[in-house]
This record gives sequence, C-alpha cells and structure tokens, in this order.
Amino acid sequence: MGRLIAAESTSTVRQRWRRTIAEALKHLMAKRELDEEAKDLSALIVFALREIGAGVEQSASVWDKKHYYIKADHLRADWEWTGRVAERMTRLIGVDDWMRLPVVLAELAPRFADVNVNQFTRSDKLWRGAYKRLRAEGREPSRT
Repeated sequence: MGRLIAAESTSTVRQRWRRTIAEALKHLMAKRELDEEAKDLSALIVFALREIGAGVEQSASVWDKKHYYIKADHLRADWEWTGRVAERMTRLIGVDDWMRLPVVLAELAPRFADVNVNQFTRSDKLWRGAYKRLRAEGREPSRT
C-alpha cells in the first residue's frame, strides 16, 4: 500500500475553520435575540475550535517526530487557547447559561479580527443541527 498524502495542509484547514468561526461570529453579532440558529452557530464555533486544536496537535506531532521540539511547542502555545475556549463554551451551552456566552464570544472576536468577512460564504447547512449534536455528546454514557 502506498503512502497516504493529504490534499490539504493542516494550516489550510485551520484557516478554513477560522473563516467559518469569523462568519459565525458576524452572524451572532447581528442577532437581537437567542433563537435556534444562534444556538447552532454557537455549537458550530465549539466544533470548529476543536478541529483547529486537533489540527494544531497533528502538525505539532509531525514537528516532534522531526525533532523540532521548540517549533512544536511554539505552535501548541500559540493555539492552546482553542481547547480552553471550546471547553468553556461547551460547559456554558451544556447548562444553558446563554447569558454568559456573549462574554466568551466577545473575548473570542479579537482572535478573528484579521479574518475579513465582506461576504458570507458558508451555508446554513454547516451549522444547522449543531446544537443538538453538541447536546447529544453530553448525554452519551462514559466509557471508563
């Protein structure tokens, strides 16, 4: 069997997820009230942050294998906030604490200020049902 070659680099995928989060934040900022779409957008941000974190870890492990430990550590340090924010948002969404979520989103917004969103390119199919999927994660029995 031949080598498996990824068509896209992890940094390309990371930039795509950053764009998705920036668009979701812009949609959420335009909302005047909490509705199902706002919940779905919030859950989408959680999933996107997790994907970014997983991609960073994948890249860092490649650097580790090449003995570029400092570069791997810097990459992890630059993106370690993604896991923290995703976990914080997951907890808030899990207990329906929607009053504190805007504070987290406001802290998140400056990290995506460099992503220019002049036109929305993501379809609502991307976030539709994300809230239910996130809530379903919390109900799965633990496997210990």
